[in-house]
Amino acid sequence: MKLTHQQRIELHGFNNLTKSLSFNMYDICYTKTKEEREAYIEYIDEQYNADRLTKILTHVSDIIGAHVLNVAKQDYVPQGASVTVLVSEGPVVEVPNESFAESPGPLPDNVVLQLDKSHITVHTYPEYHPDEGISTFRADIDVSTCGEISPLKALNYLIRSFDTDIMTIDYRVRGFTRDKSGHKLFIDHDISSIQNYIPDDVKNLYQMFDVNVYQENIFHTKCKLKEFDLNNYLFGYTKDKLSPEEREEITESLNLEMDEIFYGKNIVN
Repeated sequence: MKLTHQQRIELHGFNNLTKSLSFNMYDICYTKTKEEREAYIEYIDEQYNADRLTKILTHVSDIIGAHVLNVAKQDYVPQGASVTVLVSEGPVVEVPNESFAESPGPLPDNVVLQLDKSHITVHTYPEYHPDEGISTFRADIDVSTCGEISPLKALNYLIRSFDTDIMTIDYRVRGFTRDKSGHKLFIDHDISSIQNYIPDDVKNLYQMFDVNVYQENIFHTKCKLKEFDLNNYLFGYTKDKLSPEEREEITESLNLEMDEIFYGKNIVN
């Protein structure tokens, strides 16, 4: 049994369904020399340090209507950062009509929130190939909530907070809650695809595919940029500084890297 935004079923006690959103993004760069690689890693560490990540996660908390209880953050040596935010139940306010609809909408100003023992985390992973000129930056964000509101409402904001070549997004509803008669509810909103929570202007930029297990309330979407401009992947210079042969070689190397990440396997030429 599913609930839509037009239905109101009285529950027995607290809505303890757990909704978990995992947002995984990759930024890829060609760094020809050790100096370029070190400069790229330093740039990433500055752009996505623990303080900025804390601001992003705090805003996610505001979007879903949660109260921040505690923040733990850490910048690592030589690179990377982590932030964990514990959040609690927020105030009950009026629910927009579209709250349970499949739509990225505008980001909601007001939501009804039932949250307890919930958390938002981010971990970053700058890395590079030991032999070739490829450097990558990965950020993993998890938003886990209990109650009526899905963390998918924060997806629009998260996508726009990172410079993303590839995204892997997972959403799952766990557990069950009960109505007054004791009937179990394993999900409290309609959903057919994570893509329905991504704005059209973003979807137009990406190649996307879904792997969904509807009977288990598991949803998975992968996204890869459609357009390729070599200038967006060079650090500190532009493609006009390269010979045609270098451009072709670097383009092939970058596209191979992105394909392997997107498809989740090594590709042998």
